[in-house]
Amino acid sequence: MSKKRRFTLDSTDKPTLEKWYRLMTLGRQLDDKAPNYLKQALGWSYHAPYAGHDGIQLAIGQVFDKENDFLFPYYRDMLTAISAGLTAEEVILNGISKATDVAGGGRHMSNHFAKPEWHIQNVSSATGNHTLHAVGTARSIKIYGGTGVSISSQGESSTSEGYVFEAINGAAKEKLPVIFVVQDNKYGISVPQADQSANVRVSENYSGISNLKIMYCDGKNVFNSMNTMYEAKEYAQKNSLPVIVHANCVRIHSHSNSDKHELYRDENERHCAELSDPLYRFRVQLVHSGKFTEEELNNLDLEAKKIISAAHKKAIVAPDPDPKSIFDFVIPEPYVSTKYPDGTHDGTKGEKMRLIQALNSTLKAEFRDNPDTYLWGQDMANKDKGGIFNVSKGMQAEFGRVRVFNAPIAEDYIVGTSNGMTRYNEKIRVVMEGAEFADYFWPAMEQLVDSSHDYWRSNGKFSPNMTIRLASGGYIGGGLYHSQTTEGALTTFPGLRVVYPSMADDAAGLLRTAIRSKGITLFLEPKALYNDPLSEAVVPEDFEVPFGKARIRREGSDMSIFTFGNTLPMTLQVAEQLEKETGKSIEVVDLRSLVPLDKETIIKSVQKTSRALVVHEDKVFSGFGGEVVATITSDAFEFLDAPVKRVGATYTPVGFNRILEKAILPNAEKIKEAAKALLEY
Repeated sequence: MSKKRRFTLDSTDKPTLEKWYRLMTLGRQLDDKAPNYLKQALGWSYHAPYAGHDGIQLAIGQVFDKENDFLFPYYRDMLTAISAGLTAEEVILNGISKATDVAGGGRHMSNHFAKPEWHIQNVSSATGNHTLHAVGTARSIKIYGGTGVSISSQGESSTSEGYVFEAINGAAKEKLPVIFVVQDNKYGISVPQADQSANVRVSENYSGISNLKIMYCDGKNVFNSMNTMYEAKEYAQKNSLPVIVHANCVRIHSHSNSDKHELYRDENERHCAELSDPLYRFRVQLVHSGKFTEEELNNLDLEAKKIISAAHKKAIVAPDPDPKSIFDFVIPEPYVSTKYPDGTHDGTKGEKMRLIQALNSTLKAEFRDNPDTYLWGQDMANKDKGGIFNVSKGMQAEFGRVRVFNAPIAEDYIVGTSNGMTRYNEKIRVVMEGAEFADYFWPAMEQLVDSSHDYWRSNGKFSPNMTIRLASGGYIGGGLYHSQTTEGALTTFPGLRVVYPSMADDAAGLLRTAIRSKGITLFLEPKALYNDPLSEAVVPEDFEVPFGKARIRREGSDMSIFTFGNTLPMTLQVAEQLEKETGKSIEVVDLRSLVPLDKETIIKSVQKTSRALVVHEDKVFSGFGGEVVATITSDAFEFLDAPVKRVGATYTPVGFNRILEKAILPNAEKIKEAAKALLEY
C-alpha cells in the first residue's frame, strides 16, 4: 500500500470490510467460547482474552505476508493469528492441546498460537522475550536481501524487561527491518501502567534512540490500526529500520482465566472498558455507513458460529498427544562422522597444535566449508583482536564483517538474536562467544532456557542451530566472574548438548561436529589450557568427534579415573606417578562429552578395574560428577570393590588470591591423595 492510500470507512470496498468483519466476529466468538472448554474440563486451561485489542490484532494479521515476513505473536494474539490465516479448527486444537495442534502438538501452553511453516513462530510464555528472536530474524532478512519484515507483538508491560530494551536498542543500532507492536491495555495482569513506567506511554522510554521510528495508533479502531501497520511495514521495508507501533487498547476482561479483575478494577472502570468494545463500534460504523444491514451482519455472525461448531466437532475427536512421544524432538539428531565414528585417530596424520590453535583453525575451516556460518560475540571482531583470548584471531579479516562481527555487552541479546537468525533458514549456523568468560553468561540464561525447549515445544518444527563457546574454569588467578565453572548448572536442561574438551584434537573434532549439527551445543573451553603444552595433540585436518563418546586417554586395570576439562592433564600425570610408585595400572577416561554422556564406556571401565574416582574442577557438592557416580552405582555396582570417590572444588566461590585458589580447586596433589586412598581400600 502506498502512503497516499488510506483506509477509511468510505474508501474501503465492501468485500474488504466484510472480510474484516468475518475475521473479527469469528475471533470474538472463539475468544468468548474458550472459557467454556475449561468449565467442561476439555482443556484451554490458559486463556488470555484479547477483547479490546481487536483493531490492532486484525491489522497485524492483515499486513503479515507468510511468504516473506516472520510473525512472533504473544499469548493474547488470538485474532492476530486468525487474521494471519489460522483456522478456527487450528485455534481450538491449540486451545485443547491436541496432538494435531499445528503450534506444537499440545506441548506448549494453550493460547500460544503458531504455524511455523507459515513463519508464524512458536514463542515462549516469558513475556516479550521473542523480541530478541524477531531482531535476529530481521538480521537474517537484511543479510540475505529478503523483502519481508519481522513483526514482534507484545503487551506494554513486557517493555519493563531488560531484554526488550536490548532488542529495540540493538535493532536500531543494526538498522533492521523489524516492527515492535506494543498492545497497551494499561495493565500487566493486575499491575497498573503507573507501576511499570515513568512515562504514561511506555514507548516514549525509547524516544531517544537513533534510527527508531515510533508510531502511535488507536488499537481499538480498525482503520487507524490498519493505516498505521501498513505505514510501519512500508517504512521498515523501505528504510531497513525498526519501528515501534504503540497501540492504545483496552482490556475488557480479566488478564486470564486465573485472574479476577474485579479484585483491582472497580465497576465503573469495567463498564467503561465494555463501552469501548472495538467489535461493537466497528459493527455500528458498518451499519450507519449504509454498507451493511443488521441482518447482513447477523448472518455473518451466524456463519462464524457454524464454522466454530464444525471446527469444534472435528477438534474434540482429534487424537490426544501420545505419552510415548515425550522423548521425541528433545534435541535434533547430530551430524554423524563416518571417518572417525569413535572420535579417535592414530596420531600419524596432521599437525601438532595447542588447544587455541586447534579451535582457531577449525573455525576457519568450517567457515570456508559453509558460507551460511556466522560468528559473533563481545570484544572479538575488532581489527586484529579475536576475543579476549584471541581464539577467533584472523576470522574477520578473512570472512568479513557480515559474517564475523561484534556484539554489544548484552549476553541475552547475543543468544536471543542468534536464535532468531537461524529461523530464517535451516542452513544457517551461528557460533557465538556467549560471554567473555563463562562466569558472565548468566544474564543469557533466560534465552538459553527458552531456546533449550524450542525444538521440543514446536514438535520438531524449529531448532536453533547454535554453538555457544564459553571460556571456562579457573587456574588463571581470575577470581569471581573469571574462574568459576558452570557445567553443573548447564547440564540440567534437556535440549542442550554440553561438551568440555581438554586436548587440542578433541577440541577441533567436537567443534566441527557442533557447528555441523542442528540444535544447541554449549562448547566449554578450558581457558587455562589454551596455550598449555599439556593440551597439545596431533590434529588431523578433518578430525571429527561424535557427541556422547568418551575417550580412554590411558589404559589401566586397577582403577578408573573419570575426568574432563582442566583436570585431565593433572590426572594423567598422577596416573603416571602412581604406576611408577605403586605398580598399579590406572585407566584415565576423558568424558569430553557431558550431555550426551557415554555411560557405556564408563560402565565398561568400572567392570574392568572395579574402582572408580571421579575428578572435576567444579564443586563436589552438586557438581556434574554426581551424575557419573550415580551412573556407576546404578549400573555397575556389583563390579565395585570400593566406594566411588570424588575430587573437586570446595563448596565456595573461587577466590582471586592464588593461595585461596589453590586451597579451593583440585590439583595433582589432591587427586593423588584420593587415588592412593582408593587403591588401598
